[in-house]
Amino acid sequence: MTPGRPPLDGIRVVEVGNFMAVPFCGMQLADLGADVVKVENPRGGDLTRATGPFIGTESSNFLRLNRNKRSLALDLKSTAGARVFRSLAAGADIVIENLRPGTMRGLGLDYPVLAAGSPGLIYLAATGFGQDGPYANWAGLDIIAQGMSGLMSITGEPGGAPVKVGVPIADLTCALYATIAVLAALQARARDGSGQFIDVSLLESAVSLAVWEAGRYFATGDVPGPNGSAHQSIAPYQAVRSADGWFTFGANTEAHWLRACDVLGVPQLAADERFATNELRLTHRPVLIARIEAVTTTRSTAHWIDTFTAAGIPCGPIWRFDRVFADPHLAQRGFFPEASHPDAGPVRQIGSPLHFSRTPVRMGAAGPSLGADSEAVLRELGLDEAEIARLAGDGVVVRA
Repeated sequence: MTPGRPPLDGIRVVEVGNFMAVPFCGMQLADLGADVVKVENPRGGDLTRATGPFIGTESSNFLRLNRNKRSLALDLKSTAGARVFRSLAAGADIVIENLRPGTMRGLGLDYPVLAAGSPGLIYLAATGFGQDGPYANWAGLDIIAQGMSGLMSITGEPGGAPVKVGVPIADLTCALYATIAVLAALQARARDGSGQFIDVSLLESAVSLAVWEAGRYFATGDVPGPNGSAHQSIAPYQAVRSADGWFTFGANTEAHWLRACDVLGVPQLAADERFATNELRLTHRPVLIARIEAVTTTRSTAHWIDTFTAAGIPCGPIWRFDRVFADPHLAQRGFFPEASHPDAGPVRQIGSPLHFSRTPVRMGAAGPSLGADSEAVLRELGLDEAEIARLAGDGVVVRA
């Protein structure tokens, strides 16, 4: 089948984002084919540009988080810069930003102003805590949201210090909700012709992940705590020790549990009344895991992976990222493509997990240099060379 155009080809997105949530959303939209114009402060740009490690003068993190975008370095605090932004937004389908609540309003660039002349505009604002409520004006970071959402209270080992999820899960979840939201808003606009304002927050995105915790607390009043690698409601379902390391397995059905007892050579566990049901296995989990590890520590991880897999029991090794990034399965699926950059050269990427049969995602270009596309974008808005030169001379725009 001949590949077709990417799903969002023809959609224009204007991004005003720093660090993670909105840039990660913008990356998803760009991968899907949207023309994402990243509007950055001429004095340094997206703060991610200052984070190492660097490839030459370019941030390795920025190059991957902002692929397939174009950079317009524009001073939104200036009268001329705000005028250019309004013109840019007038021709856009979507504006996404993650500034503090009220920042765009103070610049005269908020949704009511922009939508007045563009009723079909979709405007998404991602913040720490949302546009209203007692915490609305608090500064929001991923770790703050993880702490306040309850996620840090259930992460780590029992009795240990608070631990955050290793990746910025609140930022990334918020970004994915933002992506879902703007795609849904595009569909709604196709149906009724109207755009809308979308409010997403790190805190609510993080709390939304507490599916098992809510199920237990709302039903019983029990306050969840950390369980290490163990599942909140299923046992055994966690990392266990082997003779040479660790591996994970999950007996998430009664059939898997009985099969695991056979594979481990401990049929007496299946007959033990303490482990007769999942709830009883949860209650007696420390004893259960000790009995299981008495067996698993006698053989290697590879042995148990082969044995459990042959028996149809979900299991897997625990890998470091050097192993993950060299994984033959992911390599065969093309999950680490290279994207080009004029100065940094080919930049290896984490690919998109979306595999379309007809309209594939893009992996064309790494994140742009600051202001790399300023002139091209301004020309598309109808500005001539004299106007562009004047803006550049006044410091309103930066051209790479």
